[in-house]
Amino acid sequence: MQFYHLSQEDNFLKMLSDLELKYYSRQILLEDIGLAGQEKLKKAKVLVIGAGGLGCPVLTYLTAAGVGNIGIVDHDIIEISNLHRQTLYSFEEIGKSKAEIAKIKLEKLNPFISIEVFSIRFEIDNALKIMEKYEIIVDCSDNYETRFLVNDATVFLNKILIYGSIYKFEGQVSVFNFKNGPTYRCLFPEMPVKESLTNCSLSGVIGVLPGIIGGFQANEVVKIITEQNNILSGKLMIYNAKTNHNQFIDFKRNSAINYDLLFKLQLSTKIQHYEISKQELLEVEKIIKQEILFLDVREIGEIPIFETENLIRISLSKIELDFNKIPKNQKVIVFCQSGIRSKNAINLLKKLDNFENLINLNEGISEEFIESWKEKK
Repeated sequence: MQFYHLSQEDNFLKMLSDLELKYYSRQILLEDIGLAGQEKLKKAKVLVIGAGGLGCPVLTYLTAAGVGNIGIVDHDIIEISNLHRQTLYSFEEIGKSKAEIAKIKLEKLNPFISIEVFSIRFEIDNALKIMEKYEIIVDCSDNYETRFLVNDATVFLNKILIYGSIYKFEGQVSVFNFKNGPTYRCLFPEMPVKESLTNCSLSGVIGVLPGIIGGFQANEVVKIITEQNNILSGKLMIYNAKTNHNQFIDFKRNSAINYDLLFKLQLSTKIQHYEISKQELLEVEKIIKQEILFLDVREIGEIPIFETENLIRISLSKIELDFNKIPKNQKVIVFCQSGIRSKNAINLLKKLDNFENLINLNEGISEEFIESWKEKK
């Protein structure tokens, strides 16, 4: 097979085969892409989280465009109700892994690229490992928990995030964390309450909408890789399939959000002996307003007295008797007078019942912290 070598003055040492040149010929003809842009696409590494309604068009067009290294994360299997909008799949594949079938179909579409599959649920304990080698992350998930996790992990790792979502006849697209630009939390600071959460299985969606929105997402990926202008950073595009109306909302980065700390707090459920300072706790609580349980392991009568909602008191001397009163489904800030007994309590609880949701308040409780907490509330 013959190869086409880029000129030395272009400073490119890579090469494209004759077959690749033919495959991408119409794209290479574009002055804003050309051979140099196609080579950038070939070297790019993009992770797509979700191989459903949005993921199918995103994966199809990134594959066809020649993105050389694509990762697919999806733990779901193909169901009959998926087929009207998830066009990579067919009847004969019902019950099979979305990610695995997507890989098979995409490799037939473009044999010149590499595809890696993660047929697992994207969670806090695997987020960093899955994301680490990819440069651009495309969020094609269908739930808020994953979206917030994807956002926080991408900011923590300084990755670019391409966001898309769909609801009935309406879709949204934006680019987050691009050149230190705004993030998902700058636009949506808090996760909606559970009662307001919905998805396609509950509300329905017109089949063509994921194709439109996924196409926009893929377009932003190609633009970023080939260094085009007018990236959707700091802009939320809202598309209405009924009216063909596009609306753009401008927003800015919230510099007050400490993403490094925020993600560490999420990650703390998987980090042994994770500690947080009083100032960090005040800062994070103001940002995310999530429910945190406090566990006071001091003896009765010790001061200063800390009164707040979601507080339980179990002295270190009684932990072995009452550890079953401590929940495992939320983050627990464990504190004492100095931070020593609370650390001992965490060690003991891990041995007693493998607790993984405990965070030590280092240096213990203080009057200053209590006053600041009261003011914040």
